[in-house]
Amino acid sequence: MTTAPRASLAALGLLLPLLKPYWPRVIAAIAALLLAAGLTLALGQGLKHLIDDGFAGGPGALDRAALVMGALVSALAITTTTRFYLVSWLGERVAADLRQRFFDHVTGLSPSYFETARIGDVMSRLTADVGLLQSLIGSAISMGVRQAITGIGAFVMLVLTSPKLAALIALILPVVVLPLIFFGRRERRLSKAAQERIGDLAAQAEETLGGIRAIQAFTQEDRARARFAAGSEAAVRAALRRVFSRSLLILAVILLGFGAITFSLWVGGRDVIEGRISGGELTAFVFYAVLMASSGATVSELWGEIQRAAAAADRLGEVLAIPPAIAAPAKPLPLPPAQGRVVFEAVTLRYPTRPDSPALMDFSLAVEPGEAIALVGPSGAGKTSVLSLLLRFYDPSAGRILLDGVEITRLDPRALRSRLGLVPQEPVIFSASIAENIRLGRPDATDAEVAAAAEAAAAAEFIAALPQGYATELGTRGVTLSGGQRQRIAIARAILRDPAVLLLDEATSALDAESEFAVQQALARLCEGRTSITVAHRLATVRRADRIVVMDQGRIVATGTHEALLAEGGLYARLAALQFTDGEGWGSAPVLSFLTQGARHDN
Repeated sequence: MTTAPRASLAALGLLLPLLKPYWPRVIAAIAALLLAAGLTLALGQGLKHLIDDGFAGGPGALDRAALVMGALVSALAITTTTRFYLVSWLGERVAADLRQRFFDHVTGLSPSYFETARIGDVMSRLTADVGLLQSLIGSAISMGVRQAITGIGAFVMLVLTSPKLAALIALILPVVVLPLIFFGRRERRLSKAAQERIGDLAAQAEETLGGIRAIQAFTQEDRARARFAAGSEAAVRAALRRVFSRSLLILAVILLGFGAITFSLWVGGRDVIEGRISGGELTAFVFYAVLMASSGATVSELWGEIQRAAAAADRLGEVLAIPPAIAAPAKPLPLPPAQGRVVFEAVTLRYPTRPDSPALMDFSLAVEPGEAIALVGPSGAGKTSVLSLLLRFYDPSAGRILLDGVEITRLDPRALRSRLGLVPQEPVIFSASIAENIRLGRPDATDAEVAAAAEAAAAAEFIAALPQGYATELGTRGVTLSGGQRQRIAIARAILRDPAVLLLDEATSALDAESEFAVQQALARLCEGRTSITVAHRLATVRRADRIVVMDQGRIVATGTHEALLAEGGLYARLAALQFTDGEGWGSAPVLSFLTQGARHDN
């Protein structure tokens, strides 16, 4: 029980490096804080002087005492305002830096992390948890320190004013502190549980809204709402447990703290009646006692905020402590002049989530500069895994991969990927303009280059028909575009990138026959003079390849041209026959008929 809170509060140490660049403001905030605390304590002596000297010394003495009180109040207002501005500024600035650090770290993690991570939970940490730490820096810490200093100072002044009455309060003080410690530990545990339930709820909402079309298509809105309501209730129950615990803490502190003050006032009142202390001293004592009690109550409440922030720091630290599975070596090798030669040497890949089922096994393939390779085979054969390895989204479990004679694990991943261009099966479209989406391939491209890439990808016509052309803003994930239009945007990106090695993962799978013909022509021009590796289901892509690599269960089972593999029989011919007869597999019967007739004509 003694180590958990320490470990949790130690998590707040991640804030120290973020505060370091702003040390002048931190020092100024501390100075303002100490000055405000000192002025608050000075008010007690001002009250004592006002009552004992001002009331008894006539109008002149009263005026002077009132002026002193006015000066103290004005100075307190200025220092408190300064402290508030400085700590609020620090809270905003450090929260922004922490948010950026967390985002930078998450975007540097490999796809293996996102195989199990829930995006909604990551977003909850990025927003809600960082928000708690912002509140801690911008309010809770400074207020808590100020109240703690004020409370300690008030107790010292109590001792100086009346040692007898201060001793009575000192006897009760441990009874006030014990609930603070007990409930503080409980607060941390309950706060982390409540924040995790909020993360669960955010993940569920993200998943539901991301698949809203499927939910509505299968009329599952009521079920989705019921699941969200159940998750929301779980979050409320967790939050209410925390609220109840904090309520008990506040109850205990107020009852014990102000009970001690009441008892001390009773004793002090008898001393005034009997002449042992003056009315001004009792007034000052009451002021300091109330100040100490209110400081204790505030600190007890802020302690809960600190525990919540510590739980948030725990959750952020859990992610920040995850090392990137893919990272640049300490001394990356420079890339040689671009040729586009790719070599896989006895590569085996086991995904972290499926360690017992290798996606690739003893995979060896050499692709010469300028060669067009097509990877074909049934679903699950490992075709896309080949592209993922070359992009270094994962590292091989065994074997090695070389680009232009350099092992890719010895390269900076960013430098490696700068020579690769990808057109995925499911292109990602961002909530930005069409021009910005295409410019993802090369951010410094001019408008003319963007337009040329779109023209080459057979996308210029539909873009011109949009209300604002290339400036048209696209919805989340490109919902305003058809599947074929999104595919052509992705192809335009690859064309704009002008890579040494082009990776096509079902690049034309979402296109109609007319668009596919236009895009295939564009891709044919793009592939000229550069290496291309295509994961293909449509035979229109396979027919053009210099070499077709047939894969099954993570291994290469056959290699050759389209005509040679048809003549050889085996898996390729069986898949082609299935495609021809019922349209299943990786193409369409009309395309197969056209190509086989073309093949016979060529022969």
